[in-house]
Amino acid sequence: MAQPEMTDTALTAVVDSLGGQVVSVGGGAGDALVRVRSRLPEFTGALQRVAEQVLADPAAAARATIVELAERSGTSPATVTRFCRALGFDGYADLRLGIAAETGRARAAGWTVDIGREIEPGDPLDRVLGQIMAADTRAMHDTATLLDLAEVERAAVAIASASRVNIYGASGSALVGEEMQFSLHRIGVPVWAWSDVHNGLASAALSRAGDVALGISHSGETGETIELLAEASSRGATTIALTSFPRSPLAELADIVLITATQATTFRPDALSARHPQLVVLDLLYIAVAQRTHDRSHTAFQRTAQAVHGHKTVKDAKGEK
Repeated sequence: MAQPEMTDTALTAVVDSLGGQVVSVGGGAGDALVRVRSRLPEFTGALQRVAEQVLADPAAAARATIVELAERSGTSPATVTRFCRALGFDGYADLRLGIAAETGRARAAGWTVDIGREIEPGDPLDRVLGQIMAADTRAMHDTATLLDLAEVERAAVAIASASRVNIYGASGSALVGEEMQFSLHRIGVPVWAWSDVHNGLASAALSRAGDVALGISHSGETGETIELLAEASSRGATTIALTSFPRSPLAELADIVLITATQATTFRPDALSARHPQLVVLDLLYIAVAQRTHDRSHTAFQRTAQAVHGHKTVKDAKGEK
């Protein structure tokens, strides 16, 4: 049965009554735009045009009828309906409500400021800062929405009991991996981060059951990282993928998948803007591991802190260096 169109007044009333907060309709309608952004690379042709139209002007999409959205995207109402169902919505009314709730929440939080606007060469730094903060705040929120905490739990349990943890990543992902290696090392986890594919393959080939291999790739399509994780998996290691695309080759290969979201800006495309959400997820994972190994972690952290304390600058009695 076709669903009745929801009027602009009804949409506005729902969002305003919630003070711009998320409304849960059809199993999480308040994450509508998150779903669109995360699925955009998978869409082609007409579905891609609908997705791009929605992301280009979410507020207008929330007000548009199904016929209007179809005309603006150069598609048909049937395509819009297929688009809604591909995102997990029962119909267009649920999609509109989800977008309205999310844009209302964004307005209330001030996240809409400058998001989607290109940074111009003459822009003052305060405006650039505002855009970066708005984009990163939105990306953090979207990541929290997408992240499956049960998967984080599984990853933490695996790392806490691992005999060895290998972290794989290339380029910017390698830097993120090194941050995770530093954190886990401080609490006594036997962990190594590999960015060189030859050394990484040697470590993966020596993996065995009880080890953990963590592969980091925003796209989930980095060939070296996929190869390293596949080798570790073939040797019996538990594999974890940190990526923005749940249907990517890396994600499909892994036993455990942790998802991040991004909000690109000028000079910071998705691969670069993914860094902060990745660090947030890995920080959460690190804390979860520390919680599950509390006594060992607490002792290790105290010892490592004491070991480096002597290299800090000490002030004399007069407060001078």
